[in-house]
Amino acid sequence: MDAVSERMLAMEAALGYTFIDRSLLVTALTHTSFVKGDGANATHNERMEFLGDAVLELCVSEYLYHKHGEMNEGSLTKTRARLVCESALFSAACALGVPEALRLGHGEERTGGRSKPSIVSDAMEAIIGAVFLDGGIDAAKSLIKSRIIERLESASVDALDRDYKTMLQEYVQHGHIGQLRYVLDTAEGPEHQKRFTMSVLLGESRIGSGAGGSKQSAGQAAAKAALDHLKQYNATKRE
Repeated sequence: MDAVSERMLAMEAALGYTFIDRSLLVTALTHTSFVKGDGANATHNERMEFLGDAVLELCVSEYLYHKHGEMNEGSLTKTRARLVCESALFSAACALGVPEALRLGHGEERTGGRSKPSIVSDAMEAIIGAVFLDGGIDAAKSLIKSRIIERLESASVDALDRDYKTMLQEYVQHGHIGQLRYVLDTAEGPEHQKRFTMSVLLGESRIGSGAGGSKQSAGQAAAKAALDHLKQYNATKRE
């Protein structure tokens, strides 16, 4: 068994799904550059990616529909777009060992294809398509629920966290109005369903608080509340 096959099997184990037809997994991990090069007789993953994209969108839509009963259609659509995006899929794929298992042509290998979000995220969708073809919609749902959705949510929260914290930091620095500090107020509930509350302080003044299912999301909510507070306060001062 060559090194590439070993990597594929390692990735298959990380998925928590054993393929009945492993040729589907091989196809899912075969980039077009491999077919154009040494693997001229191989089948690449573009068609499987098309299928996997549709399956992923359906499963994430169903997940969000049941999880967020309070959300309207517009909010659900925005949340889904944030989860089913290249950067989030790239993060999930890296955690599962997808880049190491890819079959790439020599040119793509030399130019760092294994670290390109577009190639890796497409392969992640192709793998979902392969699981769907091999085990049906229930198998695909199980994979997404157990191995992928949490990683997509974490990547999404991390991106939002960086955005709001960066915006708040830049706003404070621009106005030369003090130093920011984040503090954990509470962590309540059972281990699998904890609820965190964070506050952000400007000097010794509490300027925003937020809650979430993780420290990251609570901090993001606190930063957003603080940014809104400062903007409103400064707008009132100018009136």
